[in-house]
Amino acid sequence: MKLYSYSKCGTCRKAIKDLEAKKVKFELIDITEKPPSKKVLKSAIKEKGLPKVFNTSGVQYRELKIKDKLKTMTEAEAIDLLASNGKLIKRPIAVDKNKITVGFDAEEYKRVWGK
Repeated sequence: MKLYSYSKCGTCRKAIKDLEAKKVKFELIDITEKPPSKKVLKSAIKEKGLPKVFNTSGVQYRELKIKDKLKTMTEAEAIDLLASNGKLIKRPIAVDKNKITVGFDAEEYKRVWGK
């Protein structure tokens, strides 16, 4: 499993602790240095919906006025933007084969990643 996260993100740290407690092996990837591929982002959008893949509480989301732009943005444009700037992506993103989670929810992690 790959876990795209950010070391200064409290939610990411919770997800890491949860996965470690479940003894789930994962590769930790800094989402700000190496954002997920467009294929992974497309899967995340399919799973959660376009607006929910954006880090709406992030500074750059507000500075770039993404909320206003989302109304007219195509999915392809959104994917290009997310792939170019990991700070715009809701985190963490956990992906393994045909499973993906966006953000951290203990119940969802239990259901998707087991135990």
